[in-house]
Amino acid sequence: MSSPLPVVPMPDAEQVAVGILAAALDPGVTVGTEWPAKLAQSLPAVAVSLGGGGSRQAAVTADRTLDIDVLAETKGEARDLAALVSAHLIAAQGTVQPGAQIYGVQEVSLIWLPDPVTDLPRYVLVMSLVVRPRRSSP
Repeated sequence: MSSPLPVVPMPDAEQVAVGILAAALDPGVTVGTEWPAKLAQSLPAVAVSLGGGGSRQAAVTADRTLDIDVLAETKGEARDLAALVSAHLIAAQGTVQPGAQIYGVQEVSLIWLPDPVTDLPRYVLVMSLVVRPRRSSP
């Protein structure tokens, strides 16, 4: 029996966000999906990962929650970078990115959470992205 709904895998929201941020932020900012191996030497750093929450909204859209670690040499630098990250992601609402269309973006929370192992200044920015897949043009 076949379903009347399309089979539509969702885009990788981590990679969508990393693509936006890597293009928008200063080249001196390390952007990825994991913390760099030599973190203290790679500051400032932004690490995007899927967080808890979010859901598949329909056959073709999903709301994905992203936890974004923002680390820098000082608390002020980390806060400013977190604000910039949030602004760039919010500005991406309505755009088409490689493999995805972004319908909605929302800042959920911003938490001061210094890394307990390295004691480096860190904010955890939680963002929501509503995405749908978008085929690349041939």
